[in-house]
Amino acid sequence: MITISPSIIDDTLAQLAIYGKGRKEIVVLWLAKKEAGHAVVQRVYVPLQETGRAFFRIPPKGMRLLFEELRKDRLMVAAQVHTHPMEAFHSWADDTMAVIKHAGALSLVLPYFARETTAANFVEQTKVFSLSKSNEWDEITFNQEIAIR
Repeated sequence: MITISPSIIDDTLAQLAIYGKGRKEIVVLWLAKKEAGHAVVQRVYVPLQETGRAFFRIPPKGMRLLFEELRKDRLMVAAQVHTHPMEAFHSWADDTMAVIKHAGALSLVLPYFARETTAANFVEQTKVFSLSKSNEWDEITFNQEIAIR
């Protein structure tokens, strides 16, 4: 279970909008601290990445910078959040290029480069996927693993 604040949603949408205007996919990461058995998201992190209309990729340098950031503040990646040009689903590219790949990992996908997503409709528009023990990304409901407080 992860907890996010409304301000994290606002920041997420602001970061996604930068690339969405250019009609490019983007991934942002929710960085969190463990508290009382769940992850509390502290901030939105935009990794160094290569982007295009239907892909994002974090190169080795981007991964090194991410790990430095995590170590510096003793954080963890609670979820990856990314956009698609059309419908929200977990594509083959999403499966293989996922930043986090442990059982229970969360991947959120927003449609239409998040251009139509607002804080008010974020939960309704966002598809949430959890990586199963059998290495399959299963769709779950937003509130199964994410609490907004």
